[in-house]
Amino acid sequence: MSVNYGSKRIVVGAHYGTRDWLSQRITAALMALFTLLLLVQVIFSKGPIGYDQWAGIFSPQWMKALTFAVIVALLLHVWVGMRDIWMDYIKPVGLRLFLQVFTIVWLVACAGWGIQVLWRL
Repeated sequence: MSVNYGSKRIVVGAHYGTRDWLSQRITAALMALFTLLLLVQVIFSKGPIGYDQWAGIFSPQWMKALTFAVIVALLLHVWVGMRDIWMDYIKPVGLRLFLQVFTIVWLVACAGWGIQVLWRL
């Protein structure tokens, strides 16, 4: 009589990767909508585009919140893409782990810098 401890995990199937595919599409749509909104604001602004114009675009709280959401979406979008590239093309496990950790550290640093710039405006 055999005893089965735990559940067996199937790593391939119809829904494997659906979450990553869906997150890529949702984050891309959010970034595209944000870009369109930003373009509309720039096109309909009066006068030359300088620091004051940019600061004026990003000064309302709703725009800061939306920009923060887009920064988070961008991080998720880049992470899923880079993780897939590292998993598909880098075969040595140690090198792949190093590149994944480096990518995470780089993305967190970029997010911190982006948020710092955003809330300074």
